[in-house]
Amino acid sequence: MQTRHVFVTGGTGYLGRRVIPELLRRGHGVRALVRPGSEQRLPEGAAAVTGDAREAGSFAARVPPADTFLQLVGVPHPSPAKAAQFRSVDLASARAGVEAAAQGEVAHFVYVSVAHPAPVMKPYWEARAEAEAFLASKKLNATVLRPWYVLGPGHRWPYLLVPGYWIAERLPPTRESARRLGLVTLDQMAAAIVTAIENPSIGTRIVEVPEIRRARL
Repeated sequence: MQTRHVFVTGGTGYLGRRVIPELLRRGHGVRALVRPGSEQRLPEGAAAVTGDAREAGSFAARVPPADTFLQLVGVPHPSPAKAAQFRSVDLASARAGVEAAAQGEVAHFVYVSVAHPAPVMKPYWEARAEAEAFLASKKLNATVLRPWYVLGPGHRWPYLLVPGYWIAERLPPTRESARRLGLVTLDQMAAAIVTAIENPSIGTRIVEVPEIRRARL
């Protein structure tokens, strides 16, 4: 397995705190962007780079010599009330990350997007879809992961929906959408991200919920 040098945005968040220790355990180098004063929130072993995830100029020069850029920034606990933040945080940070990766000639960009289209949370998935389009315009080699909801500590209420998903996945009219908008666990998501980093794509590869569920470390 080739050692990767990974630059991470969103490393102190829900996914970052799970993924970074696994990358370090597997021998990869990790540098992560943090706001000034948040350095201690990073998992031990990751090198901190201070800057603003929404402003490429604040960190682009520090991206090299990374060969992989992992974009994890997102508004925590998305809800319809946070529509404006999906653009000011999720979309703005994704655009900045893509710009910085392009300037740094990063070989592979890994973006955690969201499953779409979807019948709910339209501002949320539209912002992520717009970010995907911007990434495609830069013609970077990229892996785009599209979970819907990631179950884990502090994110367990959708377990109540599991019986409904089980039924929907077995009915022909709802099977496709139920699988595409299905639930994944934090461990499955971490495994899918690490797998993407260790197996960089040529061109753009889309990883949706059924494939995320099959990921193993």
